[in-house]
Formats: sequence, structure tokens, C-alpha cells
Amino acid sequence: MNGGAMSGEYAEKGDLRERTMQLGLRVVRMYGALPKRDEARILGRQVLRSGTSVGAHYREACRARSRAEFVSKMEGGAQELDETLYWLELLDRSGLVEAGRLGPLRTECEELMSIFTASVRTAKRRRKKKGNDE
Repeated sequence: MNGGAMSGEYAEKGDLRERTMQLGLRVVRMYGALPKRDEARILGRQVLRSGTSVGAHYREACRARSRAEFVSKMEGGAQELDETLYWLELLDRSGLVEAGRLGPLRTECEELMSIFTASVRTAKRRRKKKGNDE
């Protein structure tokens, strides 16, 4: 894998684990670069909380004891991604951050949201199929 931005398909758990870690690190760096204004810091703390919890949800999903627990943890991660996108959009649209500066971070959140959502759909389908086979 090259040293550039992570994108494309990630078939192995380790890749998604690293990708969610990198998202958290990018969010931490973004928070540190925000203007030292109360509004920016308040919104930034929201992004910091939701954006850094995605990787934790994914790690919990990897340790799930059942398909239902896996689905629950992945859905939690998807919710945190959606919330992160909301706060990033609010920072962008409020003018607190230069237009376009958050675009790559928003794109990564959207891509991860697609991956998490697809994983949940697949797990639910397999759970339903397994239930019908029994």
C-alpha cells in the first residue's frame, strides 16, 4: 500500500482497523488546527468525540460474540460517522473553517459509512438466511 490517502476496497480486518485509526488521528489533528474561538472549539469537541469513537466501535465489532452484537457495534460506528459528518458540515457551512478544507475528511467519513452500512446489510442477510436454514 502506498503512503498516500487510504481509499478503495479493504478486504481484511486489519485494513479497516488501520483506516478507522487514521480517521481518528486526522480528526485529532483537525481539532488542534481549529481557530481558537469558542464556537470552533465547541463544535470541534463534538467532532473529536464522534470521529475518534468510530475505530473503537469497529474494534468492538471485531470482538463480537454473535452476529447480532456485530451488527449493533457496526451500526453504532455508522451512527458516529453520520454525526461526525454533521459536525464537519456545520464547521464548514458556519465559515469557521476555510471552504473546502474539510472535504477530504468528509469524503473519508462517507466512504467508511458506506463500508459500515454494507457490512451491516451483509451480516443481517446472513443472520436471516441462517435463521431460515435452521
